Amino acid sequence: MTDRIEKTIELNAPVARVWKAITDYREFGEWFRIKLDAPFVAGEVASGQILYPGYEHIRWTATIKRIEEPTLFSFTWKPYAVDPDTDYSAEIPTLVEFRLEPTTSGTRLTITESGFDNVSEYRRAEAFRMNDGGWAEQIRNIKAHVER
Repeated sequence: MTDRIEKTIELNAPVARVWKAITDYREFGEWFRIKLDAPFVAGEVASGQILYPGYEHIRWTATIKRIEEPTLFSFTWKPYAVDPDTDYSAEIPTLVEFRLEPTTSGTRLTITESGFDNVSEYRRAEAFRMNDGGWAEQIRNIKAHVER
């Protein structure tokens, strides 16, 4: 086990297109499967209804940290906080970063989630495992979204 998950993918789309898919709340919601309530604003909480099958009973909540066009978008959240009967408020959130770099054929996107060492020990391994699989799926989702 490690403290971080990192996924990198080469996208056949310009940086501006990938940036919009990540930072426009409607587009982010489309490929991430969330109906977000409002645009992303640095320093503010973003939330919305998860639309992913099996998780529709959960509200997605994140605190937007940085929006540095066109290279970095980041937020913090409580990883795999899916049990409605559990109070996650005392947990230190993990940091999710989307880093964009131009390439000759488009954009290199690196998604990093760090801070798992701070997740409650009783659920750390499961949160890491589920988010590692989740990011593998989401990186395919954004690729399909920006390359269509």
